[in-house]
Amino acid sequence: MTGGTPPGSDPFPVDLAARLVAAIAGRGPAYVPRTHHLDDHGRPHFTNRLALESSPYLLQHAHNPVNWFPWGDEAFAEARRLGRPVFLSIGYSTCHWCHVMEAESFEDAAIATFINRHYVAIKVDREERPDIDAVYMSAVQQLTGSGGWPMSVWLTPAREPFFAGTYFPPRDGVRGASRGFLSLLTALSDTFHRDPDRVSKASEALVHAVRQQMQGDHLPGNASETRELPARALIDASVDHFKRSFDRVHGGLARAPKFPSHVPVRLLLRHHHRTGDGAALQMASLTLEKMAAGGLYDQLGGGFHRYSTDAQWLVPHFEKMLYDNALLLVAYAEAFQVTGRADFARVARETCDYVLREMTDSGGAFYSATDADSEGEEGRFFVWTEDEIRRELSALGERETTSLFLDHYDVRAAGNWEGRTILNVPRPDESAWAALAGARKRLYEARARRVPPLRDDKILTAWNGLMISGLAVAGRILDQPRYVAAATRAAEFVLARLRDADGRLQRSFKDGRARQAAFLDDHAFLAAGLIDLYEATFDARWLAEALALGLETERLFADPAGGWFMTGGEHETLIAREKPAYDGAEPSGTSVALMNALRLGVFTDDDHWRQVAEGGLRAHARVLSERPVAMTEALLALDFLADKPREIAIVWPDGSADAAAPLLAVLRRTYLPSRALAAGPESAIEALGKIVPFIGGKVAQAGRPTAYVCRRGRCELPVTDAAALEAQLLGHVS
Repeated sequence: MTGGTPPGSDPFPVDLAARLVAAIAGRGPAYVPRTHHLDDHGRPHFTNRLALESSPYLLQHAHNPVNWFPWGDEAFAEARRLGRPVFLSIGYSTCHWCHVMEAESFEDAAIATFINRHYVAIKVDREERPDIDAVYMSAVQQLTGSGGWPMSVWLTPAREPFFAGTYFPPRDGVRGASRGFLSLLTALSDTFHRDPDRVSKASEALVHAVRQQMQGDHLPGNASETRELPARALIDASVDHFKRSFDRVHGGLARAPKFPSHVPVRLLLRHHHRTGDGAALQMASLTLEKMAAGGLYDQLGGGFHRYSTDAQWLVPHFEKMLYDNALLLVAYAEAFQVTGRADFARVARETCDYVLREMTDSGGAFYSATDADSEGEEGRFFVWTEDEIRRELSALGERETTSLFLDHYDVRAAGNWEGRTILNVPRPDESAWAALAGARKRLYEARARRVPPLRDDKILTAWNGLMISGLAVAGRILDQPRYVAAATRAAEFVLARLRDADGRLQRSFKDGRARQAAFLDDHAFLAAGLIDLYEATFDARWLAEALALGLETERLFADPAGGWFMTGGEHETLIAREKPAYDGAEPSGTSVALMNALRLGVFTDDDHWRQVAEGGLRAHARVLSERPVAMTEALLALDFLADKPREIAIVWPDGSADAAAPLLAVLRRTYLPSRALAAGPESAIEALGKIVPFIGGKVAQAGRPTAYVCRRGRCELPVTDAAALEAQLLGHVS
């Protein structure tokens, strides 16, 4: 059932054809080829090299009539042999417009035949190869002023881009396009062969621009003078910027589309904590409230969709990403600490439950994403008609419940999106939410019988690190041990299974195999997750592992001039080597590594880590000074550095961990953004003190659990009473 060679391509070598047969056979009898090109028995007409890959995104394209290659030397050698340009397509498995371009162009036999006869075509999963994605996204941005996916890039056989864009309609006139994809392919192939000097000049200029954007001051010959540390005033200026652009009705920025990351909620919470600025807290709270009340939030299953297409948070792009939910977990949990709002705690719990129920591998690690589409329609799985809801809820025999549900979740006969209803909550009411638990359960069970969206079940180290943080922080703050236990299982999985034979961390895990050397964000996000897991469990193993990852980050990625590169020496050399300097939907590896260094410095009392962080901040001083809103996660590190972090130790007599619960409860409910928490029984303190000097020598006074609060060598009196500890913590706000 492998299918034949794609149209317009030479027959595959015998050994390649045999490997393709074996790969498809290995997927078992339940394997369903994802293509429109099937024979009467459901067998694919075509198969390409992507069938040998493990990435769900690449496998989606394994039976396109396009003769796709995975990224690698083989593809570029073929381009050189044939004297052809390369067409590079980058996307990810849950990208709606990637699916659209596939259906319109890559499944079109005529377009595929033209590509196969005039190009070497390469597919890349951006989630597995963020280094490739970053380089060529820079090219797209240089040419178009914006970016996105699917990414479409035309390259020379030397891997240098000479033209780039994103989605292209298949033919002239489709979706109002003056020039469609096929015309563009034709023109650029003709230019490549007819006017090579023009192509060479275009690629040379574009490569230079990419290097300038990605490396800037760090290019050879561009070394700048030693920069001063960025000032904390940049945080105040950034908050003022968000105040001016804030949507005071719906939260978030006053624009559409709206992404959760557009307003840095955690930065606003820290600014409020330090300055008492009520407007900053109001902005954070309103944004969280409106996101959770809108269609962006899955009102039945929990968890957030990727972004809202409108200004009201009503109509989402329906894919769900692990990283979004991980980051929002921390934001809602911290906002609960600050405000005590029950709805924020509920949203955090529901999101945790969604992840454990729907996004967790049997080994304990977390899957990457779920698609927006099912049954060929975007959002079909999540939306309802009023009749569907009435029919399902009628089984409960409670007419009042049905009426309350329709009112609470804004269900209308005409719908609010394409004739159907996206559930949302115009008037949040926690008592109404509680009363509708049975109705939600009934509808969730009914929804589960629908055809679900595709789930991308690859396991990424970086995103698992973010979710380990999310579950550890939420579990600690909400006093939910099962969330902490889930974070622990994931950490054990990643540390054990995402390694190569030499013990080096890997990026991705799929089909029982780890692959691709890990990048900066993998190391940084995982280290951050392990620090958070230590503070949730006080198991010294996690802090030791975080420290080892921190050292590995320095060895592999550090620039002697300060900061970090995305790639290390063992990674492929691309046309540019990025020093990440932008916090988008995900924080940059730079920003998280900065915070890791500062936190490890407080734990270990090793000044090396402060120097590492300061070097990183100086390396990005220009970006932080000129565009601080581009690195809002780095501003969290700047705030931490400018503060005097608390060193909080709790020691209890052996066998008396339960007696320490009142002191630990104070830490759970108290918002302490700049801190290091360490704790343990007296018998463990000597060993722990070798890693965490500030707990060394501490004892449980008078046989009672005892808390110690210090700041840079200045300590308060030890306390054994929870109220006294709370008074010490609340009395120190800088």
